[in-house]
Amino acid sequence: MADTTYVPRLAIGLVHYPIYDRLKKTVATNVTNFDIHDIARAATVYGVEKYYIIHPMQEQLMFVERVLDHWRTGQGAKFNPKRKTALGPVKTAESIEKAVADWGVPDCLTIATSARNEEHPNKYTFAGLRHEMHVAQKPVFMLFGTGFGMTEDVLRSCSGVLESIRGAPPADYRHLSVRSAVSICLDRVMGPW
Repeated sequence: MADTTYVPRLAIGLVHYPIYDRLKKTVATNVTNFDIHDIARAATVYGVEKYYIIHPMQEQLMFVERVLDHWRTGQGAKFNPKRKTALGPVKTAESIEKAVADWGVPDCLTIATSARNEEHPNKYTFAGLRHEMHVAQKPVFMLFGTGFGMTEDVLRSCSGVLESIRGAPPADYRHLSVRSAVSICLDRVMGPW
């Protein structure tokens, strides 16, 4: 008998521009090898359809493609087949708009994440977004920022903003690596609990 469990449609994007630096200037951040691999592995565990690395500079996208080629078709594919599997859904895009268009899922919600406690007309709790995905069966494209987070313009352009991951009291420390934040968010909205 086939498993008929509904699996929500989810794509994620790692945004490298437009991003704030520590002085709140808009910058493009560099792609890191760890983010390519570790986020791809988390995405595969939680059934993410596509993982987009979003950067406007061709040199950075070419770096990602070289890494992907090594592990998908080069020596890395023979050395570590599980890594090849995890990197299967990874794609590059020059902008958020191009990534969403490439995924090609009509009427998907674009949900931004932020360590800052952002104001937005559509602020989602983890439970609320999970309900939209699992019960209302809304497809979601979830965006994660690098550096010191996505710009306010990006956040305003999204369908909604997900509540931030709060640290333990009293410090409420919120400066996780993006790899950790992605894993936590994916578990909260896609985990089988």
